[in-house]
Amino acid sequence: MHHRITAVLVAGLIAATGTIVAVSPAEAAAKRYANCAALNKVYKHGVGLKGAKDKVRGKTKPVTTFTRNNAVYKANKSRDRDKDGIACEKR
Repeated sequence: MHHRITAVLVAGLIAATGTIVAVSPAEAAAKRYANCAALNKVYKHGVGLKGAKDKVRGKTKPVTTFTRNNAVYKANKSRDRDKDGIACEKR
């Protein structure tokens, strides 16, 4: 069933854009959350790209305990207010 969903998504992308785009099963299944409160229920300290570092101001320490998951981050990129590669980060 999972492969069928991925195939349908890829076929839709090809039909819509005329371009072949590779979509991994993890990216196809990544959930977009309605807001940071909903995301933080699942990912307590936020979710970010692998290799991302929290941008901080002043003497605050950066959050390092966020979950590293590229697919989930990309689905919720709009929740990354400071554009540091981590969405909904919190202590």
